[in-house]
Amino acid sequence: MKNLLVTGAPAAGKTTLVRRAVRGLPGVVGFYTQEIRDQGERTGFELVGFDGRRALFAHVHSISHHRVGRYGVDLQAFEAFLETTPFDRPEAGLVVIDEIGRMECLSEHFRELVTDLLDGPMPVVATAALRGDPFVEEVKARPDMEIFVVTRENRDALLPQVRRSVTVLLEGQMP
Repeated sequence: MKNLLVTGAPAAGKTTLVRRAVRGLPGVVGFYTQEIRDQGERTGFELVGFDGRRALFAHVHSISHHRVGRYGVDLQAFEAFLETTPFDRPEAGLVVIDEIGRMECLSEHFRELVTDLLDGPMPVVATAALRGDPFVEEVKARPDMEIFVVTRENRDALLPQVRRSVTVLLEGQMP
């Protein structure tokens, strides 16, 4: 296997599991999605790059006509963020994409990028919803994809397994 996917229901801990699994590893590039909360209520999502960059991705107060549920999705900001993410930097060894979901898949550029990265030489660790659109299902069905299904009950127990699989992916990259 060259790629790894963590899937599960909303709030199962996909992002937390992947972030913990790649913490401290060299050459990690990509991004994760972080909730924005206001007085305990989720109001949006922010993109956070492993290089420290941040960008607003979706928010309940967004005027964007691209909507998923109550969130307006800023596709222009998302695509600009992707364009400046150093997926091809020389020291890169592992790509992290959190997440391949409904909001992200509104972007044709994102779907093309995901396909290119999954087909490329570097291993990819990604998250995706348990049930998704045809593109998400296509990603899950890839023969080069190792899949972990996370639940609130198993997320802590999965960490050593996911970390071990990520380490194997990285070792496969070494000359």
